Amino acid sequence: MDFVVIFVVLLVVVWFVSGPLRSRGAEEVAESAERAELEAARDAKYGEIRDAELDFRTGKLSEADWRALDRALRAEAVEILRQLDELPTPAAEARS
Repeated sequence: MDFVVIFVVLLVVVWFVSGPLRSRGAEEVAESAERAELEAARDAKYGEIRDAELDFRTGKLSEADWRALDRALRAEAVEILRQLDELPTPAAEARS
């Protein structure tokens, strides 16, 4: 009987002590997923910029249309890069 009580108390203590570790893991997974999503969006945007340049060079886009499209795509890419920069780096998380 005493062993059961000690075991239950030990489980409760372990549960409370490991609480911060469990919650940190969930936060890291969410940040990692967000980083992966932003990196995929960045790569896709770079592809769109290259495609627009190719369309201009092959004559599918006029210079005016290409410049407007290029300006918009690059502004979107800058916004994605800004969001990536705002995420904490994995190295900084390991130090804290």
